[in-house]
Amino acid sequence: MDKNTVTGLLLIAALLFGFMMCNNREKEKQAQQAVQSEQKQAAADKAQNAEILQVDSAFAASVSKAVLAYGTTENGRTSVCTDAISLSADSTGNLTGTIATAAAGSVSVNAVLDNNDKSITPQVRTQAAATLKAELQNLHKYRSFANFLGGASETIRINNKKIDVTFSSKGGMIQKVVLPGYKTETTQTPTDICLFDAATGSYEFEIETADQRISTAALNFRAKQLDDTTVLMSLPLNDGAVFSVKYTVVPDDYIVRMDIIQSDMQKVIPANRSTMRLKWNQTMMRNEVGRTFEERNSAIYYKFDNESPDDLDANADDDESLSGNIKWIAFKNQFFSSVLVAKSHFDTADLNSVSLKKDPKALKKLSADATFAYSSADSTPASFAFFFGPNSYPLLSDLDDTMLAYTTDGEDLEFSKLVPLGWGIFGWINRFIVIPVFHFLNGFISNYGIIILILTILLKIVLFPLSYKSFKSQAKMRVLAPEIKEINDKYPGQENAMKRQQETMSLYSKAGASPFSGCLPMLLQMPFLIAMFWFFPSAIELRGQSFLWAHDLSAPDYLFTLPFSIPFLGNHLSLFCLLMTVVNIIYTRINMQNQPSSSAMPGMKWMMYLMPLMFLFFFNDYASALSYYYFVSLLITILQTYAFRWFIDEKKVRAQMLENAKKPRKKSGLMARLEAAQKRQEQMMREQQKRRR
Repeated sequence: MDKNTVTGLLLIAALLFGFMMCNNREKEKQAQQAVQSEQKQAAADKAQNAEILQVDSAFAASVSKAVLAYGTTENGRTSVCTDAISLSADSTGNLTGTIATAAAGSVSVNAVLDNNDKSITPQVRTQAAATLKAELQNLHKYRSFANFLGGASETIRINNKKIDVTFSSKGGMIQKVVLPGYKTETTQTPTDICLFDAATGSYEFEIETADQRISTAALNFRAKQLDDTTVLMSLPLNDGAVFSVKYTVVPDDYIVRMDIIQSDMQKVIPANRSTMRLKWNQTMMRNEVGRTFEERNSAIYYKFDNESPDDLDANADDDESLSGNIKWIAFKNQFFSSVLVAKSHFDTADLNSVSLKKDPKALKKLSADATFAYSSADSTPASFAFFFGPNSYPLLSDLDDTMLAYTTDGEDLEFSKLVPLGWGIFGWINRFIVIPVFHFLNGFISNYGIIILILTILLKIVLFPLSYKSFKSQAKMRVLAPEIKEINDKYPGQENAMKRQQETMSLYSKAGASPFSGCLPMLLQMPFLIAMFWFFPSAIELRGQSFLWAHDLSAPDYLFTLPFSIPFLGNHLSLFCLLMTVVNIIYTRINMQNQPSSSAMPGMKWMMYLMPLMFLFFFNDYASALSYYYFVSLLITILQTYAFRWFIDEKKVRAQMLENAKKPRKKSGLMARLEAAQKRQEQMMREQQKRRR
């Protein structure tokens, strides 16, 4: 072994020795830190135990005093019972009862307070003492209401033919609302629609005393069913004051009345408290197959006195702070709504809506934080009425009259605006023509697919004169095609554009034709087409109604579902929408053949064919009833077109127009103005050319 090798081995040995020494020192340091940490924890535990033991010995009298002050007295003993403690004391302050613990179940309060009692371990005593301390803080916080913090929840169920309501003593609130007449469309086994459930929603009153705010959600009311329709939730306080909420399920209706009833509450709530707060929260669950349209039609609606209803943005997260006389607030879904109506009004309301796009079962998280006028001296300081029901236009229209009995001002509440039927003339067409005819037909026919077919035929019959006039105008323009071609050949090029247009307009004027005469009849038909666009996705009558292959006419009819999503189209294809697109392409081709100018604009052809394909992407997620209506309407239009071609002899039309051209004809006001405008434009072009020279 040479010198270099020995030197290298010695260096390696030195490095290993140094590493081992450093590692041992680090381990010794960690061990010392662990010992110090354990010592600190032991000292903290000892200090905590000493603190608890010191508190136990010091505040035993405080516990007895709090029980006597805030408990309920019966047979000479005053008791307080919550989910964590059950204590009672006599007039001398002798305390008995139990404290709930996780380790040992219920233990005696005296065993906890007596440090010398060996029936429980120190760990159990520590845990029970901490619970007792927290409950003592609650007693001082809730005071007269403390005795309603615990106990088993009691439920009462009342139903009629239209609504099934379950009330819970926990919070003194409605626990669940079910509509037996309507089924879910999102579950494999359809179940009754649940509009309100304590698992996904709640509401509470906030009682404000001299120095604290108490939420009724934390209190367990005393529940009592007064009769077949009425439930009373009450808080009989130990100082004689009573705060109650009375619910009345209106027979054979979707209405639940809610009245605040109280006595001697001025002992608890100062007279200068002039408002009370109502908080209402709900996670809106899905009920329909088509999420896109259901989400788009789910929002918070509200109405001020003497104003039309308004709503938060349904397509994005939104919030609104309202101030004024707010008559009602509604959490609206596509086909169902929960509406809270104040007998007088709400003074303020903070509304909030958050979309839950990543939740497959829920749509939105909605909340309303409202205040209303309140007086502790009034026996009935406030009254409200809940509406839990379907968004049926006839039902909501009648509800306006029904709710007048539960309000003070007699104003039209306009609940029918919860059904989006379109604005302006589109809404009028739906309210006064489409809906009455639709329900009239429903009185004789139960199949809604047949009803839509008949409704489409009736609308086509009504619009027939306009369609005939539009086609006849197109025929006039079509028979003038040879003369128009001659003009185009005679005045070619951009420099003759003005002259070419003048000659064309002159030909139209002499022959008694107008390029605009076919536009007006088409424009007059458009409101009906747009009205249908609003009506079918909003008609709850179509919900769950099947026709041919469509399971639900209010939702898309799935031809097949893809394992992936196509942009703007989704992960499915609607068969009625596909048929509508095919027929629309056929109609576009027929219509282009009727237009004499279509051959002069070849660049527009592909645009005309592109529009039906765009409708495929647009309507694929809409109600199948809408696509079915447009499909049938286009088919009838194609049949009308061929019928018009059969009955209208274009040779006779051409002969009549040529005869008209020979007669002196007074120019119409429109034609005269067009020619004057053309002459002014031609004069300006000549002047510009002179300036360039």
